Amino acid sequence: MEIEIFEKKENVLFDRTEVKFYCLYEGEATPKLLDVKSKLIALLDTKKELIVVDSIQPKYGEPKAEGYAKVYGRESSLLDVEKASVIEKNKEPEAPAEEEDEAEE
Repeated sequence: MEIEIFEKKENVLFDRTEVKFYCLYEGEATPKLLDVKSKLIALLDTKKELIVVDSIQPKYGEPKAEGYAKVYGRESSLLDVEKASVIEKNKEPEAPAEEEDEAEE
């Protein structure tokens, strides 16, 4: 999977950078949101708490999807602006503590 950024715009009012990108995935399934997010974190050199992937829209008949992400300057700005549902879908699943306890015994 490759990510190609085609538009980057500063939004001073919301303390964020808005990024539009293409996700190319020849011979693979449409990438999951969290996989795209981790690639964008490395590409944009930011922290995972400050980035929100808003959408990934596959193009019909092409191994390509168009996406939209927002990189905030501060975590407080992200929490003030974004809906709870968007924040929730961008969270990484946490490993259950019960399984870790069993593995240690």
